[in-house]
Amino acid sequence: MSIQWLFDVIQSRKENPSEKSYTSSLFKKGLLKIAQKVGEEGTEVVVAALAQDDQRLIEEVADLTYHTLVLLSARGLSPADILAELEKRHK
Repeated sequence: MSIQWLFDVIQSRKENPSEKSYTSSLFKKGLLKIAQKVGEEGTEVVVAALAQDDQRLIEEVADLTYHTLVLLSARGLSPADILAELEKRHK
């Protein structure tokens, strides 16, 4: 599994919505809800980092990563856009 693979699955759910898909339901709720989820997950990462065990931190970072990818997709962006920015900063 890779970030790109996960992003491709997210894109597929966006382009081919399913009533059973959590990802599709996020897209249906819109950008505001997606952005709120990213904020919630970010807060949960901080709590896990400061007060919980490593497994919980891993779980919360996974949730944040997933929701961030959904947000990028909702805005018409991709992981490649983030990597390009990071490469630009590295130079």
